[in-house]
Amino acid sequence: MPLVTFVCSANFYRSRFAEYLFNHLASEMGTAWHADSRGLRVGHWGDVGALSHFTVDGLRARGVPVEDNPRYPQQLALTDLVHSNLVVAVKEVEHRAMMEELFPDWVDAVEYWDVDDIDCAPPDEALAYLEQRVRSLILRLQQEDVAGRKDVA
Repeated sequence: MPLVTFVCSANFYRSRFAEYLFNHLASEMGTAWHADSRGLRVGHWGDVGALSHFTVDGLRARGVPVEDNPRYPQQLALTDLVHSNLVVAVKEVEHRAMMEELFPDWVDAVEYWDVDDIDCAPPDEALAYLEQRVRSLILRLQQEDVAGRKDVA
């Protein structure tokens, strides 16, 4: 199953929202892709908990189920990059420098988006925009899958 990995700073808010939403929508839309998420600075802000309440609220408002005991944030590792078919860092100006520091050989292999963190945009705006980006990504991946099958036939 093809894998997209969403990356943000803490793996607590944006990347987790994208992961849950992507998996929910991909299932509904019948795509073979699956999502996971990681952070570039997990633990930098201390123990922030498993999942932002803004993420939980945003997902539930969209009808996306969230388990009672979600996993804690996870640090991006080289194996995550190697095993992903696509890596999306949700905020280029924030995450490109972190990628350069941690994984310099992978900087240009990542797709960068422009979704603000909570210090720059209120959650309702940021998550609505992130939802648009995720929906567009799923459609793009579906189109690429169809085009790839036509090339093989």
